[in-house]
Parts: sequence; structure tokens; C-alpha cells
Amino acid sequence: MNAAMPLTADGYCAILLAAGHARRFGADKLLQPLDGQPLACVSAARLLQVLPTVAVVRPTQHELIDRFAALGVPCVISSASENGMGASVAAGVAARADAKGWLIALADMPFIQPTTIAGVLAALRAGATIAAPYCQSRRGHPVGFAAAFGDALCSLHGDAGARELLRQQAANITPVACDDPGIFADIDTPDNLAAATLIVAQSAT
Repeated sequence: MNAAMPLTADGYCAILLAAGHARRFGADKLLQPLDGQPLACVSAARLLQVLPTVAVVRPTQHELIDRFAALGVPCVISSASENGMGASVAAGVAARADAKGWLIALADMPFIQPTTIAGVLAALRAGATIAAPYCQSRRGHPVGFAAAFGDALCSLHGDAGARELLRQQAANITPVACDDPGIFADIDTPDNLAAATLIVAQSAT
């Protein structure tokens, strides 16, 4: 059963995609510790500083579901997510089909700055239909979509996520300038995690 899905007072939420299998990592990377908590929870906490967040998970991710619950992040339980990231996006958007817009974020990207997230949300609030952060002319995550794209997002499937939709709508993407390399930094391998752990340790000192 899905928990209650929150929205901001004016109707927005973040959707955290956390249903992947982490085949390149070789283990459940989203539960790997980073800065004293599971990787996925670090990513969720960044989003929560800005807006309500829901996570899309597979039915078997019991520990991760519990961890999210402890943070106040309700979960969309989606068996269809076995079919790829597109299905996860569709499940998350469908769970809050009444929203004015969604920020789609990845659970293995723990270094996105809250100010960047706030910038994407502000662009949606200002009327952008799609908004994304850009650093040194490169687009990163999270990507914001207005309600006009709800049907298109709910029809996604496969591993490409919203990539094709973004390609088709390239002219309609509102860029949000930032100086945030975290919009590109995902954790795909144990080496990536080791490097991320070192970054956290260095920042603490």
C-alpha cells in the first residue's frame, strides 16, 4: 500500500527514483553508508530541505522502505519498476497526478545542492514547463516537469527514463544556471562510492 503522498502548499513534489537493481555496483548500493546514513537517504535529505519528496521502490526493498519512512519519505511501491526507470517515473507521477509539477531525482546522486533543487522548483513556479540545472553548459539533475507533461510521463517505460521526452522537448527546457557539479555525480560503482566517501571526509575536516 502506498503511503500518503505530500505536496507543497502550492502543489509540487519531488519524486526520488530508488527502484533500480544496481547491477554495476554488485550490491544494494542505495543502502551503502555515506556520511553516516544510507546513500539513498542522503539524496532524499537534500530534496527534503526544499520540498516534499516521495520515493519509488520495488516491493522487495523492505529495509530501504523502512529507512525512507524514518525520514518522512513515503514510498510508491511499484512492481512495474522491474521494467526500467521509465516505469518508475510513470509510477511516481501517477501517484501524485494532481500535482502542479514534479522534480524527478535519482537516489544515487547524493551531492546535488539544495540551492540547485530550489532553483529548479522556482523555475517551475515561474511558469517553466520543463526546467533543469545547467553547469558549464551541461544539463544535469533533477529535472522539473509541469503538469502539462503528466500524461507523457505516465506513459514512460523502459530504461531510458524521460531521455527521449527531453530530446523531443529540448527547445522548451528552461535552463537553471548553477555552479554545482553534484548535478552530474552519481554513484554507479564501489569506486564511485569510495571517492564520494573521501569527499565527505574531506569536507568534514
